[in-house]
Amino acid sequence: MKITDYTYDLPDERIAKFPLEERDRSKLLVYRNGHISTDVFSNLPDYLNETDLLVFNNTRVIRARLEMEKETGARIEIFCLEPDDPFDFQQSFAQRHSCQWKCLVGNGRKWKTGILKKKVHFNGTDIELQAERTGYADRHHFIRFTWNGGFDFGSVLDACGGTPIPPYLNRKAEKIDDTRYQTVYSKHKGSVAAPTAGLHFTPQLLQRLSDMNVKLNEITLHVGAGTFRPVQQNHVELHEMHVEFFSIHREVILHILANEGVTTAVGTTSLRALESVYWLGIKMLCNDAGLDNLHLDQWEVYTLPQNVTMIQSLSKVCEILEKNQQKILFASTKIMIVPGYMFRVCHKLITNFHQPKSTLLLLVSAFTGERWKEIYQYALQHDYRFLSYGDSSLLECSAYAVK
Repeated sequence: MKITDYTYDLPDERIAKFPLEERDRSKLLVYRNGHISTDVFSNLPDYLNETDLLVFNNTRVIRARLEMEKETGARIEIFCLEPDDPFDFQQSFAQRHSCQWKCLVGNGRKWKTGILKKKVHFNGTDIELQAERTGYADRHHFIRFTWNGGFDFGSVLDACGGTPIPPYLNRKAEKIDDTRYQTVYSKHKGSVAAPTAGLHFTPQLLQRLSDMNVKLNEITLHVGAGTFRPVQQNHVELHEMHVEFFSIHREVILHILANEGVTTAVGTTSLRALESVYWLGIKMLCNDAGLDNLHLDQWEVYTLPQNVTMIQSLSKVCEILEKNQQKILFASTKIMIVPGYMFRVCHKLITNFHQPKSTLLLLVSAFTGERWKEIYQYALQHDYRFLSYGDSSLLECSAYAVK
């Protein structure tokens, strides 16, 4: 599979550099019954009914960009990716003196030795955050952070860090990004990129959906920086997919099982999590796996049994959770969804328009088939805004497996 078959010409002026004034006034491309049409996102309820079930990713973007200084005055940027010690996000954010993270480092050639510092005034206290590099592996730096003041690390990041807007915006984060690069339903800190399909929703729109009895459910998948990494090898099979951690309540899985209508993933992150749950259920059925260190590798789904129904698989997941008296499934996934993949859980997808030669465009092409080219050409011809702050689409799946 060649990545050159999954690209298109995206002029820079079509990339939305800033959000619209109102979240739900973005355009909505609707692809259903083989037809493409244009509407406004606030009219999304017109395309749903009470048999629909929506799944949102309630992750919250952290202020992951830290501009630090050496004693010489050289500025070094640290991009926090994920916690390393302690490994758990919540535990790391709760630390009050020290923690270690896996990071990217900008201008790292000027930081060969020494400790970086950043000083801020926060809640009446002068905080000094220090960063010391402790290791390097797989293009990532391991950095030990220490600070004074007795604040938890989550608060320290809020005080010292900046919003990690996407690199393709080619600008520094501004005040508007603090709120608009965050969904209105975000809850659990851990992402370094927003689940952008959710940026279009408003409290009023969510209430309208609730009033018409559309079932609203949430999962948590912490989006990593790898989501922006294009496929650089010509052959898709050579691309190394990034790991993302997610959690889903047993109650949500039961809602999907009980729902006789359509499951709509709000964003590719929700879709990847839901499809991963199905395949983890297959692994449980194959070897009666438990709940420890649940992980789905990049190409694993293409080697697992393909004839298990969604009901059989998700029922097994619920059975294992109940047996272990756990309400939440915790897992990680590297699933790479490419053309030829048959979807098991998600019937519809709400998503923005993605970069050429990206894993997300591969996912959309798997979801809609060859029609993805027509969909994207339509969006370009009708002045849609692209990427994170751009317009949205509601897509029907063309490759859904039999239940």
